[in-house]
Amino acid sequence: MAFTKYQVFLVVLLVATGSINTLTTKWTDRLKAENSAGKVVYFQHPFVQACSMFIGEIMCLVVFKILYFYYSRKQDGSIENVGLVKGNQNFNPFVLLPPALCDMCLTSLMYIGLNLTYASSFQMLRGAAIVFVGIFSRIFLRRKLKIREWIGILFVIIGLVVVGLSDLGAENDKNVTGISEEKYGFMKGSGNHSTSDIILGDALVIGAQALAAVQMVWEEKFVAGLDIPALQAVGWEGVFGFVVLGTLQIPFYYIHVPPPYSANPHNRLEDVPDAFVQMGHEPLIIVAVTGTILSIAFFNFAGISVTKEISATTRMVLDSVRTLVIWVCTLGLRWQPFHWLQVVGFIIFLIGMCVYNNILIPKLMSCIPCQRNTEEQDEERLISAGPTDQPTDEVPQSPP
Repeated sequence: MAFTKYQVFLVVLLVATGSINTLTTKWTDRLKAENSAGKVVYFQHPFVQACSMFIGEIMCLVVFKILYFYYSRKQDGSIENVGLVKGNQNFNPFVLLPPALCDMCLTSLMYIGLNLTYASSFQMLRGAAIVFVGIFSRIFLRRKLKIREWIGILFVIIGLVVVGLSDLGAENDKNVTGISEEKYGFMKGSGNHSTSDIILGDALVIGAQALAAVQMVWEEKFVAGLDIPALQAVGWEGVFGFVVLGTLQIPFYYIHVPPPYSANPHNRLEDVPDAFVQMGHEPLIIVAVTGTILSIAFFNFAGISVTKEISATTRMVLDSVRTLVIWVCTLGLRWQPFHWLQVVGFIIFLIGMCVYNNILIPKLMSCIPCQRNTEEQDEERLISAGPTDQPTDEVPQSPP
């Protein structure tokens, strides 16, 4: 079925804003500015960046409130028909607090991990959420996984392992061939990662996906049945996440941690004043953070709209396209070296995603000649069969 112009717009918007979100976040990590100690260093404030993501989610709630006010004022019943605002309004917002806390923790972990590993690997490793969702759904929701889902999970795990090995292989190749920071622009916190940094960064990103799975399982069990409009749910999670994480910035300021977990002057877990000092000295940081805020807002809108207008499976496929776009961009910008294992890992990972979501198997079955011939014969038999040839549940009566 061909897409409408609006659906094509949503597809492009989803891929573009999703890619921009990861790239602008990584770009922020690559920017240098003078800090509060008078030294020019890289901007490494993952918790500040996580707060900016929640601001983007809060914008979804603002958009929802504007749309809801507009359609409710029309009083023509459109408020019950427009997908973005249609839904239940009689719910307790605090039911969204637990998933918001999961979102806060996983986002912070991912941004710390992004400081330590490559942007393309960061995006691919986010696919580990499927593995944890499958396992947690089996444990907590008592949902039986089909054989194809287990096979898909196995392929995803293999693909992620290969991606992790490709990171280490690329780092070793860079060290052996003597690739220089000056020639290729590799920077600490962006591309010049040590082996231990890459392992830790990848582990943090994968660990964050376990929290993402907890969030999804909670939403499926306690939120899905409430019929809350998606934009509104995302917005409330943004409010809770921003309030809680924003409050935690105070104790984070007094907690001291060693590198590479912190790169601010006094090795604080997070130093918000230092982050604002760097923003004041380098306006591009403000541009990059603003790009993160706007892209996450439009990405959530596009993702929700694609799910409603097309399907959740299409959204999954587009997320894989987004991974490919990010990988190509980081290679083109020379933010990371190329390694052939990453291609292999991405292909295996993509196969696993397709099998898990039942995209690949039906296509393959339709291509098998004997299967297609059998289906055609069954169809011809049903068409040629008369009314008397149809089976009946009536019990035949014996003649008098």
